[in-house]
Amino acid sequence: MADNIPSGLLEACVVVGASSENLKELYQAQLQGKEKELPTLEAEVLQVHAPPFVFKESENDGHGHAPAFSRVQRRRSFLKKKRERPAVSSSNGTKTIDSSISSADDLSVPKNIDLIALPQLCFPGGLMVATENQDDSYHFLVFTDVFGNQTHGVVVQYYKSLQFSLDGSAHQNGVRSSKLPRLYTAYGICVISKYPYYNALRDCLSSFLVQLKNCRMIDFEEQVKEFSAKLALVPIPPPGQLQVAFNLKPLAIVLPPREEMDRPVVDLDLHLPFLCFRPEQILQVICSILTEQRVVFFSSDWAKLSLVAECFMFFIHPLRWQHPFVPVLSRQMLDFLMAPTAYIMGCHLHHLEEVASETEDLILVDIDDGSVSSSCDADLPEMPLTAMECFKRRLEGLKMHHDLELCRHGSSSDLSDLRARRRQWQRTLNMEILNVTLELIVNIFRDVHDHLNFEHRVFNSEEFLRAQEPADQLFYKKVLDTHMFHSFLRERLNRKMDAFSRMEINTRSQAYRTRTMSDSPRRPTMQEMARKYTGPENRLSKRLGMSLPNLLEERALSGPIRQLSLMKSPLQSDRAATYRAGFKFPSKPLKTFKLPEFPPPLAFHYVQNYYLDLINQLSKVISVVSPEDSSLLARYYYLRGLVNSVAGKRLDALADFQNLYRTDTDIFPVDLVTTLVDSLQPSERTSADRRPDLKRLISRVKKSSEQARLEDGGSVKKFELPRTHMLVDDFIRRVQESGIVKDLGTITRLFEALTVGQLKQVDPEVFRYFYTIWKETEAEAQDVDLPTSVLEHLETNECVYKVSTSVKTSHGVGKIAMTQRRLFLLTEGRPGYVEVAKFRDIEEVKISSAPFLLLRIPSLKIKTSRRRETFEANLKSECDLWHLMIKEMWAGRKMADEHKDPQYVQQALTNALLMDAVVGCLQSQKAIYSASKLAFFDKMKNEVPMMVPKTTAETLKHKINPSLNLPSPQAVDILLYTPGQLSGVNSESSGYPKLWCALSDGKVVVFDAASWSMQQNCLQVGTSRLNCMLGVDHQQLWFGSQDSVIYIINPYSMACNKQLTEHRAEVTGLALEDRPEKYSTLVAYSCSAEGTVISWDVATLQVRRHFRLACDRLQSLQIHGGRLWCGAQDCVMEVRRNGTLHRKIALPDHLRDFSSSYSSFVLFNEREMLYTGCLNAGELCVWHLSDLKKPFQRIQLPDCAGVICMIKVKNQIWVGCHGHGGSKARGKIYVVDSERHLVEKELVAHSDSIQTLCSAEDRYILSGAAGLDGKIAIWKVE
Repeated sequence: MADNIPSGLLEACVVVGASSENLKELYQAQLQGKEKELPTLEAEVLQVHAPPFVFKESENDGHGHAPAFSRVQRRRSFLKKKRERPAVSSSNGTKTIDSSISSADDLSVPKNIDLIALPQLCFPGGLMVATENQDDSYHFLVFTDVFGNQTHGVVVQYYKSLQFSLDGSAHQNGVRSSKLPRLYTAYGICVISKYPYYNALRDCLSSFLVQLKNCRMIDFEEQVKEFSAKLALVPIPPPGQLQVAFNLKPLAIVLPPREEMDRPVVDLDLHLPFLCFRPEQILQVICSILTEQRVVFFSSDWAKLSLVAECFMFFIHPLRWQHPFVPVLSRQMLDFLMAPTAYIMGCHLHHLEEVASETEDLILVDIDDGSVSSSCDADLPEMPLTAMECFKRRLEGLKMHHDLELCRHGSSSDLSDLRARRRQWQRTLNMEILNVTLELIVNIFRDVHDHLNFEHRVFNSEEFLRAQEPADQLFYKKVLDTHMFHSFLRERLNRKMDAFSRMEINTRSQAYRTRTMSDSPRRPTMQEMARKYTGPENRLSKRLGMSLPNLLEERALSGPIRQLSLMKSPLQSDRAATYRAGFKFPSKPLKTFKLPEFPPPLAFHYVQNYYLDLINQLSKVISVVSPEDSSLLARYYYLRGLVNSVAGKRLDALADFQNLYRTDTDIFPVDLVTTLVDSLQPSERTSADRRPDLKRLISRVKKSSEQARLEDGGSVKKFELPRTHMLVDDFIRRVQESGIVKDLGTITRLFEALTVGQLKQVDPEVFRYFYTIWKETEAEAQDVDLPTSVLEHLETNECVYKVSTSVKTSHGVGKIAMTQRRLFLLTEGRPGYVEVAKFRDIEEVKISSAPFLLLRIPSLKIKTSRRRETFEANLKSECDLWHLMIKEMWAGRKMADEHKDPQYVQQALTNALLMDAVVGCLQSQKAIYSASKLAFFDKMKNEVPMMVPKTTAETLKHKINPSLNLPSPQAVDILLYTPGQLSGVNSESSGYPKLWCALSDGKVVVFDAASWSMQQNCLQVGTSRLNCMLGVDHQQLWFGSQDSVIYIINPYSMACNKQLTEHRAEVTGLALEDRPEKYSTLVAYSCSAEGTVISWDVATLQVRRHFRLACDRLQSLQIHGGRLWCGAQDCVMEVRRNGTLHRKIALPDHLRDFSSSYSSFVLFNEREMLYTGCLNAGELCVWHLSDLKKPFQRIQLPDCAGVICMIKVKNQIWVGCHGHGGSKARGKIYVVDSERHLVEKELVAHSDSIQTLCSAEDRYILSGAAGLDGKIAIWKVE
């Protein structure tokens, strides 16, 4: 529980130095001439200061309240060495240094700070006593506990004069005799924080030293304690765009925020490694870290060790180093380098030769010399070439010298202004560096996603390795065995949407997006084959997606193509051109919140007043922030919640954190809120229960904490071949894990094929043979080397999937090759191309026999509509297999053309390739019969008519499958089309419309509505069914969920970081009111099943009004003419804005006897007509708004079992229904003429009921079907 208490800037402040006994002995030795050289002294802990610094005893429970950002519970005792402390006084009779600095032997310190090793780390080169004053020096420390949690320290070493009088008393900062030797002793002050604020803490110490050097030693401990107490009052800013500033005279200190929740704060200069190393050496170090080598940094400057090592930790994000990380080793700690595990450590440069000669398998990084070498037997592979080349080109565009930036500025006498300019320059450069290094990591691990099985949490490492370039495989073999890569895999399998995921998605090539629209096995396209004949600069784009786009290749793709990269193509620019980042995340300008001046920090009432001032100041800022800037508003709420929690105002803190639901849930501190809830006193709990918002918050937090206890991070499994016999369920899992195919129906047919004539279980040896043949066939396709003359005849996205042996054909001798579109002959002798047939042109495929001497050789005959002559090939033993495969491809192509569904071709292709693997695996007489079990489309062609009704064929434009990456079809619950401007007014993709598709359990799939390519294959919006969607403005999409929450998504970032939680039942309807004027308030309405309707101010997300309607399940909401029209199961209501009922339309009399209920309605306001549909009735009722007693007309819908949804398009009403069909009800769409009240069209394209309809600018209608079909049909509107 203690870990969840908010922590401020300070964890502890420790003073380290030599004891006065050692100093006295040294002085006396100098005085007597015994010591010619000053020795190194042993450093000891002299003071420890840790929050809380003030307490107020509570009258109720007797426990002290500590108003500070501290973790009171996590403390332990540290026993100092006991010794005789003689009364050593200064010349003015003040206290001795030892009694001043160390008045207690038992020091209470935070539990995770190791005070035993700290003195060595504060003085890693030893504590020196000098005869002349020395400059102050700073260095930086990182402490890691056994759980991997890090704390960070900044150490300043400064010197103070010290002399002893003849009677043994010490003089410091006092008058000395000229006859006495002058000595200067070093003291170290180490400020420790949970957060890596290296620059800020260095500035704090710099400011403090100005005061400390002028203070008397009698005040030394009090000064350090006050300094520590002030830092304990500083809150840490939340992730985002708000930084915290405070005065610590003479400097103004700034604490920058983290950019994201999953990234640490960046408060150091990330360009330092680039000033020390060339790009090649930077890549070597990154490679050493990614492969988890033993890496040792060397420098003569202790400060560089930690800063440079920490920079590399940022460079590998989102991977995280999980081994020992000790960037500063003292002389006494060099034995740590003998550890057998991977580590990153740092030590002084003068140990380099000794370490290199005595320790094996080390990567030695010399920061001062800018070199990277290895000790004996260290093996460092090369990183992927394409990623390295891109990284080097990106670096050419970075401006890393601040002096060049200053050239255009005049001189400034304002120190604060100079520091602010430097911070802004550094922040901009840091962001550019992080983009470049993140792109490097994305380019290295881009292909990982293609080899993950999310359902079974399996990573197919063998296939991933096989897909890499041969020269890169050694690197990947080493990386795949590391702990950090395993954690990275776990996050990918959890579908974590972090900076890596966003960059990977946004830099995918259009070819990759098109490929992901099919579920066919991976084969190289003609486009990729053509790269074999181009220069190496063009081959870069194979692995980098859109990082280095080849514009000539992109033009060849069909459909609208967008360029996601800002960088010019290497084909269009000269080699000297600099490269900008392929995708840059927009960075909002930082806002600064300045803390009040510090009070006397050791008095309770002053500290309490300080917090009250801070709360009031935050409240004033919150009152003036524009509600539309919800992100900034969330940061202020978060900050005020932190301050309220440490000030003891727990209910106010909970109210502030409750406001994060409507402003930004990404920064919601679940652990802290849980701690606050658990710490509520009975009186506070009673008060919270009386406030609906807090009661709701407490309930949600309790529920989420229970779920968190039940959930784990999820394991990652490597794919392994089975060792035991498999029944059907186990077989399905194994095949899905292997990545061969995901579809349950296809795998079930494969199981039948492999178990023909035997027990219904698959032998592990049979599975191994099958898997091996499948992979060998895939590898053979990768090695197909087509001449350029052949490539010219094929389309860029065609792949060769099967090649026969050399056979005699009616067009000469050659090999028959099969792509997803055609068959063609690769002639032998002089390589050439002869087209055999496109699958859509085939009219007949049959097996015959060709006479040869006394033999009859099986041959295959193919008749097409484009040629008179029949193609014949003597395929011999392959004849039966090719006959099966071609018939399946032919049937699949016919189905695809008839139904406008390209996925049928991909399914047929998968079936054909599985037939090939089954025949190769079984090697028996029954192999062809077994393979025929996979002829799904060929059987379907014979069993059911393939022809689609003419009206349907003319109206249907295209079909897409949102369940493509799922093992089975999912019901399309709701569809929403958003025009291009909803993507974000400043984004590159703002001109492209999107289609949002809600599947089961809160899954949302996003399509580019210009090309119908899948942009986002699984956006998780809650965990329950989504009932409704609404495009509110360019920054907000609202999703009403079955769990009673309205989730709000930013269409540009795809971030679901806002929630409206006021509904108490499932949200069933959303509607947006038209603005009467341009600048008037935008209002949205929502309704829930129990009858509640809420009016929302869109800008503030505050409730304007709410009321409840008496009805049976309120399920839809529309706004017409300033009135609300609410559809329930038992009635349709016209309601005024204030919630009073104006009119009510009950179920017609003829439907009440059938236990029917309303399902949907459409209002033609201009004609004063209302159309209603019922769930169990195949008709539409037409009402005149002037007479709502009964419908004046009923429109019969032929072969309709019930109406599910309706939509108005121009002068038509499109009605989605479920039809009569016995056990398999087909979905039908009826197009009704609103003027003549007649059914114009009956459209049949779904094998299950129509769940949802939506309009795309009245040009197209999109329909989504229930789970047996699970597809989206796109219809033309006439």
